[in-house]
Amino acid sequence: MQQKKTLILGASENPERYSYLALQKLKSHHHPVLAIGRRKATVNDIEIVTNMPHITDVHTVTLYLNPKNQEPYYDYILSLKPHRIIFNPGTENDTLEALARAKGIQTQQACTLVLLSTGQY
Repeated sequence: MQQKKTLILGASENPERYSYLALQKLKSHHHPVLAIGRRKATVNDIEIVTNMPHITDVHTVTLYLNPKNQEPYYDYILSLKPHRIIFNPGTENDTLEALARAKGIQTQQACTLVLLSTGQY
């Protein structure tokens, strides 16, 4: 199985959050995980940072921020040149999808947890 370096945007250390579950499941599927959230924390040896670090070779950005909270990250997400952006339920954003597609980035309205569970990740 191909490892896909994944950035979780909107990561949380709260076990009741979908972003937390996605972090755990991505890690259990052996995908390298990077995480950006509102608060610094460490989950399962993965550091959640609050800044926008320079990273390369990002395959997937999976969003757990509502469209309004995504706005400050537009340029950052696009600068990473990911292969795809996953818009999890509640994060759908026509503006960011259009910007991404214009740069040749695949967009997908899907649930990361479902994709992983069904082998479609």
